[in-house]
Amino acid sequence: MSVTGTEAGARPREYVMDNGHRIVVLGAGYTGMFTAIRLAHRTRRDGVSITLVNPSSRFVERLRMHQIAAGQELPHHRIADLLDGTGVTFVQGAATVIDADARRVTLDGAAASLPYDTLVYALGSATDTGKVPGAETHAYTLDSPETAGRLAARLAEVAAAGGTVTVCGAGLTGIEAAAEIAEARPGLKVTLVGTEEPGAMMGEKARAYLHRALDRLGVTRETGVRVAKVLPAAVELADGRTLRSDVCLWTAGVKVSPLAADAGIATDAHGLILTDATLRSVSHPEIHAVGDAAAVRLAYGQLHGSCQSGLPTAQYTADTIARLVRGKSVKPFRFGYFHQPVSLGRRDAVIQFTKADFTPAGMRLTGRGAVAYKELVSGSPLFAYRCSKRVNVSTIVSKGGRATREPAA
Repeated sequence: MSVTGTEAGARPREYVMDNGHRIVVLGAGYTGMFTAIRLAHRTRRDGVSITLVNPSSRFVERLRMHQIAAGQELPHHRIADLLDGTGVTFVQGAATVIDADARRVTLDGAAASLPYDTLVYALGSATDTGKVPGAETHAYTLDSPETAGRLAARLAEVAAAGGTVTVCGAGLTGIEAAAEIAEARPGLKVTLVGTEEPGAMMGEKARAYLHRALDRLGVTRETGVRVAKVLPAAVELADGRTLRSDVCLWTAGVKVSPLAADAGIATDAHGLILTDATLRSVSHPEIHAVGDAAAVRLAYGQLHGSCQSGLPTAQYTADTIARLVRGKSVKPFRFGYFHQPVSLGRRDAVIQFTKADFTPAGMRLTGRGAVAYKELVSGSPLFAYRCSKRVNVSTIVSKGGRATREPAA
């Protein structure tokens, strides 16, 4: 593929693609990046062209945003560098319209468009701050290095005055953020608020370890309660109480781009693309959906958005497209969960190993061993990208065994 009508720093007006099967990947997060790199290796002799589209030139390690919020400096990974040697063309821009009938994607600026024969929809998700009054205006998120950096700067100011921070949402992201901030800023009073107990998805012993770690770090928990409103210097709870809060971090709930639904692609009530057993759109089979943007149902239930399940959907989709390009048949997607890794600051962690359906198994790992394990998990996507330029690296630890042998109802 070539880009025409551009100069250094200018926005491209027209994209001219070489003849052959045209594949466009929307989104260069964990799943989109892996799909593009693996697909390039798998189709290197098939004469396809692959274009990866993303608004930013930086690859964002979403698994590490809480580290930036705590004031840590992370390496800067350029998308172009990660794609070097793959033959994938990177186009910086945001998709604004998908014309599913014409098979064309319009990018921001309204003058640029990309035709495709196959589209990989990997736009991921973002924190949903729109459901609770005041959250969008007064709360911080961990959606990007920029938002996490602004939070870090604010936390430094508040910590110097011995202030308070409230983390809303007691899922894995909220737990990791609360622990990281409390460890890095011991002068802060950190409160974790959630409708469920932190670690509710874990086994009893792993959950008990998690709570002991939060106690050690001084993290206060407000469980079984919903946030009703975020104020400039407080958080109002649904039970009528008000918690003083100099800083509010919002990690409760996610939303996806309306792009697919606006294009007439079949989606569920949350905007996720409805997929068949091969992760193709049920309404537009030339569109493959991966990661957080896909409604993927297996026999044990629907996958939830996570890197653990997202990378396997990317791997499967790259392999599926390669086979379809060659006219070969494909088998249904199978995946089983393997673990629930949770960092508790830089010096502690807990790993709950799971059954295929994400329910806790008997094994767990804690302490230094868990810290090393969690760091290996967080760094595994970049390792997979680098290796996948030359060999087929698998990110699927478990296909689910008996739990996925039968298709979803």
